[in-house]
Amino acid sequence: MRKLMVSILVLGILLVILDRVAVVGVQREIARQIEAKYKLEATPTVTIEGIPFLTQALAGRYEEISIQIGGITQHGVKLSGIDATLNGVNAPLMDLIQNAAAVDLRAERVTATIVISRETLDARAPRGIKVEGTGDALRVSGNLNVLGQQVPVTADLKVEVNRGAVRLTPTNVKLAGGVPVPNANRLMTFTVPIGELPFNLRITSVRTTPEGLAVQGSATDVPLRS
Repeated sequence: MRKLMVSILVLGILLVILDRVAVVGVQREIARQIEAKYKLEATPTVTIEGIPFLTQALAGRYEEISIQIGGITQHGVKLSGIDATLNGVNAPLMDLIQNAAAVDLRAERVTATIVISRETLDARAPRGIKVEGTGDALRVSGNLNVLGQQVPVTADLKVEVNRGAVRLTPTNVKLAGGVPVPNANRLMTFTVPIGELPFNLRITSVRTTPEGLAVQGSATDVPLRS
């Protein structure tokens, strides 16, 4: 009986080790494929959720995979990074081991958050205007050049999605000394182009955060390899 218990314990330990070795290998392969497919600047971090891993691997289906992509540049705009969740990824373990290049890695659905930092917002804002704020509220302040004069101004920011870009429009504009400035809103409005995102993400919403802007995106039937 004692030998049987020891054998079961050893077998359990071996299965745990095999489980962890297998998950690392599959995560590495998925990360490599995603990096090549979407021409990323660095290899993403891939985490297959759920334990044990081998039951998912043998079924060839992973219900949830977390992806962290570092900073990327789109149309000259620096994005702080992308946190994505892949659901319903089909990738048979033996196919990945024997011929990974031929596997049609694909996710049924992807949801993600892309962060646009305040530094990036400042870089896109009109000259003399700086993005600031406390908590989740974004504001702008600075000086507008009006007929050669610097007019101090503050305003709240309204954030909207507009054809693959984030548009920021000032509201509640306040000018120092009550100086009238024609089209002040137009002079202070600016956009941050997002362009084509990894995973074919489509922007669904934008919210302000202490870090800047969090852009939400989603996509379905997403290829993960070239």
